[in-house]
Formats: sequence, structure tokens, C-alpha cells
Amino acid sequence: MFRLVSLNLNGVRSAATKGLVPWAESVSADCMGVQELKVHVDDMPAPLKSIAGMNGHFHHAEKKGYSGVGMYTKHEPSDVIIGLGEADPSGEFDPEGRYVELRFDKPGRKLSLISCYFPSGSSSDERQQAKFRFLDMIEPHLARLREDREFILIGDVNIAHKEVDLKNWKGNLKNSGFLPEERAWMTKLLDPAGRTRLVDVYRHLHPDTTEECYTWWSNRGQARAKNVGWRIDYHLATPALAETARQAAVFKEQWFSDHAPLTVDYDFSL
Repeated sequence: MFRLVSLNLNGVRSAATKGLVPWAESVSADCMGVQELKVHVDDMPAPLKSIAGMNGHFHHAEKKGYSGVGMYTKHEPSDVIIGLGEADPSGEFDPEGRYVELRFDKPGRKLSLISCYFPSGSSSDERQQAKFRFLDMIEPHLARLREDREFILIGDVNIAHKEVDLKNWKGNLKNSGFLPEERAWMTKLLDPAGRTRLVDVYRHLHPDTTEECYTWWSNRGQARAKNVGWRIDYHLATPALAETARQAAVFKEQWFSDHAPLTVDYDFSL
């Protein structure tokens, strides 16, 4: 069984003070994708560069204290892709540290695990427009990747796809993260007849769950205590890998950030 975890840390140093490392050791993950490191790799404390027997690979933002993603792994990748490179021809998003891809290729198999942090558009219309540009850029990249290899993208997508994916959907119809354009983008990404044809693994395993599925809660209005949450963290897999998923769970017994870890067990090995 292959255990894969996704977690937005809202600062890796902050999460470490809240028990991230001993928790990771108890989970026994094979790989753990993290988002919002909020630290330059050169400034990251050495004990956080490897966690629970997993070596880390990171894409930090140029701006200190901002964004950044990483993938911790117990398995030696055949290649490490830091940033979107040519897939981001404008060069707008790689300086923000949003994409790291580990490849585990061997004869007869091409497989990637990706940690990705999609922009949030909640702070301003300018950032919402940047989010739309990111969506327009990342979808064809994933479509091309899918033509070449199997992969699982894990991370904070900053979109709740359907009404069942957030508590107060009626009150958020005009808010970033639940806009019609964003939800339509997710529908297109997951369309079995589309060019990407990815699978939302959690929904594949739990098609009808509501409150149990939330992975993020606002720090305002006692949202966590009232469980007024959103499901914005995902495992998005190519169909063959999605079919190997056996169980998925959101961990809420301990808090490391405003997000909760999403863990999926798959029946494959590297």
C-alpha cells in the first residue's frame, strides 16, 4: 500500500511548532506534498528539510514568507521538476513557488507525483484575475502531461467544486473559490470525455459525504468550531491510478494550520 498525504502548512516553521514532525512520523506516509512553506529553502531549518524518513524537494517563492511547495518522499525519484518552466511562458507563476513534480520512472512505467498550490483570488480582483490566468495555463499543461504519463496532483486548489463541498454554499456564490467560472473549470478538468480526464480521488471514494470532507476553515467567526468549512485540498489522479485508491481520510484530531491533512492509500508501489 502506498500512502500519500497532502497538507497546506500555512508556514512550515509554524506547523512544526504545532507537532507536524511527530505526527508525520506516526502516519508512515510514503510521500507527503505540502503547500505554503512560507520560507526560502536556504532559510529552512535543517530538521524540516527531511521529515519522518522522507527527503524534501522544494520550490520556494522569490518573495520571502510567501507561498512555496514541497514534496517529501521515502523513495528516490528518477527526476525532480522544480517549477512549471515552459508551461508558464509568461513567467508569472514560477517566481511564486507553486509546483514541484517528482518522477518515478522505470522501464514500462512513467509516473509522477506533484505538489501544487493554486493561487487564491480572495484578496483582490487583481489576484482573482491572476488565478484565472493560472487555471488557463495549468489545464493544458496537465493535459499534455497526461498524454505522456500517469500522475497524481495533490495540493490546495483553492476551489470548492460543488455545493456539497462547502458548508455555506448559498452565501459564497459570488466569492472566490466558489465562483461559477472556477467550478466550471473543475468540471472540465474532471470530465471523463475531456482532454485531461482527471479523477477527484476523495469524491471517487466518498461520493456523498458533506461535513466530513472539509479541509479548510476560515480563522474568522469560529468557523472551525462550527465546522463551517470548505473542501479545497485534492488528490487529482489519472484514471488508472485513481482506480487503485483504497481509502481516504481527512485528519482533524490535531491542527497544524487552517487546513487539515488529506491522506489517501493507493494499491501500487514505486
